[in-house]
Amino acid sequence: SVPLYLSEMAPPRFRGFFNNGFQFSVGIGVLSANLINYGTQKIAGGWGWRVSLALAALPASALTVGSLFLADTPNSLMDRGATHEKITATLCRIRGTSDVELELNDMVRARNVSKNIRHPYTSIFSRRYRPQLTMAILIPFFQQVTGINVIAFYAPLLFRTIGLRESASLMSSVVTGGAGLVTTFLSMLIVDKFGRRTLFIVGGMLMLCAQVAVGAIMAEKLGDHGALSKADSYLVLVLIGIYVSGFGISWGPLGWLVPSEIYPLEIRSAGQSITVAVNFTFTFLIAQTFLAMLCHMKSGIFFFFSVWVVVMTGFVYLFLPETKDIPIEQMARVWRMHWFWHRFAGEEEDKE
Repeated sequence: SVPLYLSEMAPPRFRGFFNNGFQFSVGIGVLSANLINYGTQKIAGGWGWRVSLALAALPASALTVGSLFLADTPNSLMDRGATHEKITATLCRIRGTSDVELELNDMVRARNVSKNIRHPYTSIFSRRYRPQLTMAILIPFFQQVTGINVIAFYAPLLFRTIGLRESASLMSSVVTGGAGLVTTFLSMLIVDKFGRRTLFIVGGMLMLCAQVAVGAIMAEKLGDHGALSKADSYLVLVLIGIYVSGFGISWGPLGWLVPSEIYPLEIRSAGQSITVAVNFTFTFLIAQTFLAMLCHMKSGIFFFFSVWVVVMTGFVYLFLPETKDIPIEQMARVWRMHWFWHRFAGEEEDKE
């Protein structure tokens, strides 16, 4: 719900900045967890992992208490039948101005359409919503087959495999997590200037180059049973940092931003639910299969994920329209203007 909430609350020209802040905050959490794991591994008596897990209660408590102070989005109030006065007051408060008539009119039109949709989980499979459904499934799928969770879940194991000791491998996870955090922050600053497509493509190129290089080094130097030299191990660490940076500027934050801003009001909850379900499903599948894949494919696993990066970058170039600066309730027009999706989205315009 967080990316969707942020997209509905943010002004169109700053939507990318605020929404990418979600992934930036996730990155802070991941980096904090890695630092905690690095520290608690030194606790004797088997208490390290218990302390690590127990500390997760602190951010969970902050989330629970903080949620009590969040306002409803005007879009949600409109969808749930709130009074015109309440919606207007909320919109004026979050925009900091009383000049909200145009945005309010967009919401009213969106609400009038959504009244005719009684079963959004059925309607989203209709032809007119084919572009949004495609993105709801493929964007989270592509986000996971970048291979990022391989790094997130198994970085210490991976670094031990290439020759770094346990303590060094945990610190290496911290270093790569820091690289991702910095580039995610950079993505926040530039996403509304350069657009979503540009960052997707640039990030994809960085990830592709890094993955191919890591796979080549491990295939050449590590082999089936060998070990990398210290210099090669640190070179792999640098390349993985580049890979994480590419993800941090593109598929990390944008994998949540783009789905949260493309659904019309009448299918928004259904579309975002599908996005999250697909994301978590493939997170689980990759987490459960990675070790077996690493054992059987060895260095080839990096080439496996690099092929997917080529596919997803090509998909973005051909099929994802630019969504920056478009008000969320006017997003339908980007599909009607697209060279491929207009044949689906344009049907409704003809009927109207």
